[in-house]
Amino acid sequence: MDINRVSSPFMLQNQLGLVSQMNHTPAQAGATFKKALTEAVHNVNELQNVSALKTEQLARGEITNLHDVMITGQKASVALQATVEVRNKVIESYQEIMRMQV
Repeated sequence: MDINRVSSPFMLQNQLGLVSQMNHTPAQAGATFKKALTEAVHNVNELQNVSALKTEQLARGEITNLHDVMITGQKASVALQATVEVRNKVIESYQEIMRMQV
């Protein structure tokens, strides 16, 4: 049985080369953030789709390895929970900034 390392959809700095450039204009920073966020959401969506497909295949009897299906489901679940928590923190931070007196 091949168990792959769980990779976080939020660990994109090395993949996208975000660490290499530190001096960004606001437009560049916004574009980089948008790209990273889009990629993370896409990765979470892909994990959810793979989990649903494997669950369907298990129900039809095409897959006999229950462990693989359960591990895939847990990876998708953890990634979705992490995404929701990041979203909650971003919204909370935005609301805190909007409450600031200028």
